[in-house]
Amino acid sequence: MKPRLITVAIMALGGQGGGVLQDWIVQLAENAGWTAQATSVAGVAQRTGATIYYVEMVEPTPGQVPVLAQMAVPGEVDILIAAELMEAGRAVARGLVTPNRTTVVTSTHRTFAVQEKVQPGDGAADSAAVLDLVRKAARRVVADDMQRLAVAHRSVISASLFGALAGCDVLPFHQQDFEKVVEAGGKGVQASLAALRAGAELARTRPTPPALAARAEAMKTAPRALPEKAASPALAPLLARIRTEFAPPAWPWLGEGLARVVDWQDVAYGSEYLDTVARLARREPAPKTAELSIAAAHWIAVAMSYDDVIRVANLKTRAERFKRIRGEVDAGAGDIVGMEEYFHPRLEEAMGLLPARWADWLDRSPRLKAWLGPRLNQGRRIQTHTIKGHLQLHFMAGLARWRRGNRRHAEEAAHLKAWLAVAEQALDRGDAALATEVLRCRQLIKGYSDTHARGAGKFARLMLAVPQLGGQAGAGATLASLRAAALLDPSGKALGEREAALGLKTPLPKP
Repeated sequence: MKPRLITVAIMALGGQGGGVLQDWIVQLAENAGWTAQATSVAGVAQRTGATIYYVEMVEPTPGQVPVLAQMAVPGEVDILIAAELMEAGRAVARGLVTPNRTTVVTSTHRTFAVQEKVQPGDGAADSAAVLDLVRKAARRVVADDMQRLAVAHRSVISASLFGALAGCDVLPFHQQDFEKVVEAGGKGVQASLAALRAGAELARTRPTPPALAARAEAMKTAPRALPEKAASPALAPLLARIRTEFAPPAWPWLGEGLARVVDWQDVAYGSEYLDTVARLARREPAPKTAELSIAAAHWIAVAMSYDDVIRVANLKTRAERFKRIRGEVDAGAGDIVGMEEYFHPRLEEAMGLLPARWADWLDRSPRLKAWLGPRLNQGRRIQTHTIKGHLQLHFMAGLARWRRGNRRHAEEAAHLKAWLAVAEQALDRGDAALATEVLRCRQLIKGYSDTHARGAGKFARLMLAVPQLGGQAGAGATLASLRAAALLDPSGKALGEREAALGLKTPLPKP
């Protein structure tokens, strides 16, 4: 009689413990007297690279040595474990999941790929569609947010996935056998056991995977409720001002926006933020929905807290960042964790840090700029765990106190003023819907270097289109369609086609 063979494929990203999970499964089989073999193929296609781990296990074969395969074969996988939802989808695309054979254990959380993040708009794949595809392709699916489950028990996702494998009863071993494997590891045992048991319970009690949100909300985070109490006495008057001057539907957005700009600069800048939003919110035509106020609260905060070198240095030297990274690599109290940051500053970034008058003077000195350019436009690696590296970035972050006098801030302030003037002109014509869409167009500008330039170019095209749309019925919806087209591709081809379809005749700048 042919001995029983069980095949297991594991799809995991770097840092998700795929190797640990593989070792646990092998140990589980060997403890029961089975023969097990494990292999892995590292990937470099996206993120830090997805790795396929493969395990074949054969029940005891006295006097015989089984010959096992080293790579998963389409149509021949009994169990597929995915540490991230899109990896389960890729397994289906590779043919590793089949309806009459494969049990899929997958986490439903997302780690967005570079291809999803580089899209001008929300380029996230539709998670609900992927899960539905996995459901149709598999014999059985056990799916939930295994990352959240692991964090709730102060463990890692490999432990909750191992537990879910135990709970779905597809291996001929008892849960106690799974727990003995974890106990033998001798590290983080109690937390791993708690996550394992929670995963097993979930697999037994939840017969069908949960419904997932649509892709349109995948990369968005809902604003938190406005806190009852301010984080500091200095912020208390601003919090009270939100409640007295603005429509309640906009309170969460104003709270988030205020927190963002105060963290970016200071309380005085937060007060200026509320002044700027209030100028538009006073003309809110629909307090019950407060769409104009919400758009103003959201996008003015984004515009006033733009990314610059000072902000990057500030974020990279924060204590909570070092604490988070140490936690991610499971560093002990006495361990030294090295971090190397890569910077590639250009002359433009350096000039942006200078007082506006100094930068203007440098612009009038082309020979000096030509000499400085090659010397500044060089990649640099800074080790922020060293005193020298940390002080370099700490000094750069300290320039925030003079930020409002530098050239970059002057340029951003002028851009903000011109942008809001376009929105106010739409309000003067009684078109609040168009004004709201003008505010939302700030979504196009993000990132830095070429990405920022392309977004700014598209934004300028839309602002030049606004006067042509003014007075037309449904002007706001038309501008929204132009914004949607601008977000479809980096080149601006879709935007150009939409402009042509609308018959926009004013010459518009290319991106």
